[in-house]
Amino acid sequence: MRAIIAGGTGFIGKSLVEELKAHDWEIVVLSRRPKKVAEAFETGVIGMDWENGDWPDMIGPDTAIVNLAGANIAAGRWTGSRKQHILKSRVNAGKRLVEAVKKSGSLPAVMIQASAVGYYGPCGSALVDEYAPFGTGFLADVTRQWEASTAELESMGVRRCLIRTAMVLGNGGALERMMTPFRLYLGPVGSGLQGMSWIHMRDEVGAIRFLMENRATSGPYNLTSPEPVNSRVFAKTLGKVMGRPSAFPVPGIALRLLFGEMADEVLLSGQMAQPERLLKAGYSFRFPALYDALSDVLG
Repeated sequence: MRAIIAGGTGFIGKSLVEELKAHDWEIVVLSRRPKKVAEAFETGVIGMDWENGDWPDMIGPDTAIVNLAGANIAAGRWTGSRKQHILKSRVNAGKRLVEAVKKSGSLPAVMIQASAVGYYGPCGSALVDEYAPFGTGFLADVTRQWEASTAELESMGVRRCLIRTAMVLGNGGALERMMTPFRLYLGPVGSGLQGMSWIHMRDEVGAIRFLMENRATSGPYNLTSPEPVNSRVFAKTLGKVMGRPSAFPVPGIALRLLFGEMADEVLLSGQMAQPERLLKAGYSFRFPALYDALSDVLG
């Protein structure tokens, strides 16, 4: 089987490439700078130009397309132009992949379309599964349009899986940004009662490969641990693993001053998402418990 990955040099993409390499997949990573692909991966990966490469000719019934492309939502304060960049980077990538399939004249075996649990909007401590409707707010709107960007492929007969990912615990990403405040004995943000869905990186990429290889799967899947927690429990567990008690909560007003709108949508509200459809499909989590997941990542 061949995997064509958009966003393969990102945080999740790099780990997915290694997961697929370990299971004998042929891997093509799309990039505006193919040399960047060669720098990121020593061997076993083909880098091709997003814009001018002939990679659409490689699409066929033995091909899985994985769309992870999109600008980092936490890279800076959400100005109007930044929000437009976040949205367009996702929607345009999806549309480009649909056009590539049309150009190829052949259908792939599956499209794995990235999304996020932000699809459900602010849910507080209420449990949500894949059957919950999309919520309100900027992130909910972004994820809805992100998912829709490749929806045309379904009408063409392509199996499509939507992966609504939670905070991924790995070397880098959100966890790395949380380490500094915890070293200063800071802990939960705001009330500490908002949901924090999470998933270990090995389960993130393991679940993606599972969906790529399992022909009975389609539709939305929450890529989250089956044991979501609130911010207070997450902080307590992380502090325990680090040997640093999280004694001082971070007030919401301080976060709003620093991050503006992003504080309310990302830090001060959340989701308690559960992977009901993924479990029913037969995926077995390697790290279902938060303490074990954090201990593995942080050594």
